[in-house]
Amino acid sequence: MRTIFLVLLVAICVGGFGPAHAEVCGGTYTVKPGETLSQIADAQYGDAEVWARIHADNREQLGETPDNLRAGMRLRLPCVNGLPKGLSGEADRAVSPTVMAAAGGPAARIDILTAGDFWPFSDQALPGGGLLTDVLQAAMEAADPEQGFSIHWVNDRAAHHEPLLSNGLLDMGFPWARPDCEAEPDSYSCERLMFSAPLFEVLVLLFVDKTRPLNVESVADMQGKTLCRPSGYSTYIFDQHGRNWLRDKVISLKVAASPEACFRLLTEGQVDGVVLNEFLGHQKIKAMGLEDRIAPVQGPPVSVDTLHMVAHKAHPAAKNVLGIFDAGLAKIRADGTYQGILDDHMTRVWEEY
Repeated sequence: MRTIFLVLLVAICVGGFGPAHAEVCGGTYTVKPGETLSQIADAQYGDAEVWARIHADNREQLGETPDNLRAGMRLRLPCVNGLPKGLSGEADRAVSPTVMAAAGGPAARIDILTAGDFWPFSDQALPGGGLLTDVLQAAMEAADPEQGFSIHWVNDRAAHHEPLLSNGLLDMGFPWARPDCEAEPDSYSCERLMFSAPLFEVLVLLFVDKTRPLNVESVADMQGKTLCRPSGYSTYIFDQHGRNWLRDKVISLKVAASPEACFRLLTEGQVDGVVLNEFLGHQKIKAMGLEDRIAPVQGPPVSVDTLHMVAHKAHPAAKNVLGIFDAGLAKIRADGTYQGILDDHMTRVWEEY
């Protein structure tokens, strides 16, 4: 089987893609009084956003929040784009195999990133790893890239964009929803990501407690409401098509660790609604035994999302790897393989309903 399925922690994924031959960098840094991870990242890398990578590599010491940073802590600073240099305990530079190939080095496999707990699209417990994992597998096999490919499972979705894709540690990721980049080209994802041809279209719904129903007919109906969205899920949906719920502070957004955590907050009365795609929302409600308690708001969806494969624009081979995938996807659409996969998985989805 061409694809190797791996369950990886972020720290392993960041450091585990081969030895460093380009240069030596990284090492151990002692935190000074009053410093934050962003300040350290800016000083050592010239980019404050690398704080997330530092956090990921030091999660065992820092825990889930960077607020636990204390003076005197000794942090491992990973090598990113050849920085930092001059620290003790330097570590060899890790470079994505595809980045090396694009720079003229030896070609190696294409590394593809996804996460579980996204029913019915991607989860290792599902047949074929989920509907879109199955599509990806078939498309890449049809494309048959000379260097091969692997799928890597990293369930910390918040780490997918930064640092795993932004630093070229993996080459592509799925499934990602595409904003309306024609109408809002300056949105975060549109500025930074390249998108494949669409893989699937899904409705994103607002789920509410039946004991506290919402009638969403105008912006006034949402004024002062608090909605929940799981960590790592897109938030652009609240500020598109003229809605501007977040931008104009119409709503407050609560970010929870998981869809289940969002629904628990809803039943406890801490939020007014949960925003999830229709499939995942209904599946979690059923699994939690909340069918009599929670339901989607009637009327238009919050969003209609198309799901895609993505590559970061900073990746030197982004167009190439997406082109390989798109070519394979076109082949399986033309020969009926895509429709067969869709029919197989959707049959099980409707049985769940």
